[in-house]
Amino acid sequence: MKFSITLSVLTICLSVGLSAQVSVREADGKWRFEVDGQPFEIKGVTFGYDHDVENYDRYFEELKFMGVNAVRTWNYGEYSQELLDAAHAQGIKVMMGIWMRHGRPGMEADDSFNYLEDVEGMEAMFNESIAAVELYKDHPALLTWGVGNEVYLNMATDEEKQAYSIFLEKVCSKIKSLDPNHPIASVEAWTFGLEWWEEYVPSLDIYAINCYGAGADVLQDEIDSRAITKPYMITEFGVRGEWDSSEDANGVLIEPDDNEKYETIVTGYTEWISPKPSCLGVFNFHYSDANTHMSPWLLTHHRGNTRPQYWAIREAYTGEKPLNNVPEIQEFALASNAAEIGDWVPVTLQTTDLEEEGLTIDFFYNQRTGSRARRDQLNPLVFRGNLSDGFEIQMPVEEGPIKVYVNVTDTYPNVGIATTSLVVIDEDGQSSPYKVATTELPFYVYEDGLNMPYAPSGYMGNYYAMDVDTRWQENPYSGDACMKITYSALSEWYGLALMEPNNDWGDQAGGYDVSGARKFSFWAKADGNGVKATIGFGLIEDKPFPDSVVEHEDITLTQEWQQFTFNVRRSDLRCIRTGFVLFSSARGISQTIFIDDIVFE
Repeated sequence: MKFSITLSVLTICLSVGLSAQVSVREADGKWRFEVDGQPFEIKGVTFGYDHDVENYDRYFEELKFMGVNAVRTWNYGEYSQELLDAAHAQGIKVMMGIWMRHGRPGMEADDSFNYLEDVEGMEAMFNESIAAVELYKDHPALLTWGVGNEVYLNMATDEEKQAYSIFLEKVCSKIKSLDPNHPIASVEAWTFGLEWWEEYVPSLDIYAINCYGAGADVLQDEIDSRAITKPYMITEFGVRGEWDSSEDANGVLIEPDDNEKYETIVTGYTEWISPKPSCLGVFNFHYSDANTHMSPWLLTHHRGNTRPQYWAIREAYTGEKPLNNVPEIQEFALASNAAEIGDWVPVTLQTTDLEEEGLTIDFFYNQRTGSRARRDQLNPLVFRGNLSDGFEIQMPVEEGPIKVYVNVTDTYPNVGIATTSLVVIDEDGQSSPYKVATTELPFYVYEDGLNMPYAPSGYMGNYYAMDVDTRWQENPYSGDACMKITYSALSEWYGLALMEPNNDWGDQAGGYDVSGARKFSFWAKADGNGVKATIGFGLIEDKPFPDSVVEHEDITLTQEWQQFTFNVRRSDLRCIRTGFVLFSSARGISQTIFIDDIVFE
């Protein structure tokens, strides 16, 4: 007997004069989306170029080439309209994220939101979420809403989880009343949210689950064992992650090789995901480019080069083999398991390229201790040699185990990557006591308010009267934006610090090593002449993880942009965790200060 349930029906896209039907339907024992009356199985990726709006058209053309028909975002933002438009131009749908704050610091952010007590914060989240729904609900590219991401995972107690669940239902039920034409999902790691959703969040149409490796093959069984009747989709997928990896002899987690990264995506989609009756499809993690510890492991691009994951997604979704094959690394090993700082260590490397293109070899390392930014960072290794005669790498100024990478890049450009490890011995105490990320100069603390290394989270004094806009676009000194700090009170003092980690006052390792910089400078102005402020960098002292130096100067601002410069040649810059700090006070009149181009160089 044919049985059918429709959870979401007609969407009328008045804004562009189009009508589109979006539904989630069970038919003949298989759940599926239907768009414009046609079956729609999600062949998706998570989208990692949110701020690169100028290249949206190019990205979505490439996604179309890869066979992608949907992208997932974690949150709406200032470029959501442009993203939806660019996706629609290529016939690609969007799972629009709506971020829900986490109850404790985790992989996503350093947040500690209290769902038991912060009524004002929940109201702000609710209002902002609903405003986004009202703004984008009629766009023809919209496929579904994704409310929250791994909130249960990043929450300590059942009492908090229950409070969050009740709030989540409030948000989802309101979305449903405003937009009955798009299904609503919430996203969680593995199955940590299922029982809470079932009991407290009936407005959810879809359960969205982040799941890596072969776990995708047993996810249907986990769903069935709980007698759940709603469909699910996998909202993050890829090769097994660190949490499923074992350690090598040096205590470094073993990264899957490039072949496993490729085959997991192809096999995962064709055998573990697509055939499952309750599964609506998958978003592979992650269509993006970076030079971090995560990018060789999970991203489609690394340092501007194409990775095996890119071609695997294309084969999974289109059945097509790579147009150009990633170089294959048959062997990568080091002659020693331990060496002192400065020593040269011979490398065994065997690699081939099917197209017999010229190959470029580079070596990098990662140190998995210290601050989060340091643990994420890949640093170049000094090396010598060639493919014919062999290579040697020189040990960096570090202490302890390091993960070593070889990058083999062809002319396409594709890059094959293999990893191993060894222990660096620091007998002479050369390594820094501050286990923080290194930098390349010039190092911008602030430039256009994008990809800021420090968060504007250190609010001091009468901060209730202070408002900070890091993307003020009216008359910046340079580029597209500057930072605007508005103080509305008529008296008392206020302060702002740009911090790393976010909102940490010296209890966690953080900051950046900017050793080698000779000057620190910034541009500033105010909304009136004669505004006095104390500005500089460094703030944290007498804490477990302090700034290595604190330097502030008293300055007077005018209505015209001025550059202020500190000579830092003799300053200890090994750990700058407060990249910028400002103090000021009002004397009978409110004030606004503008800051731009904060840089160590």
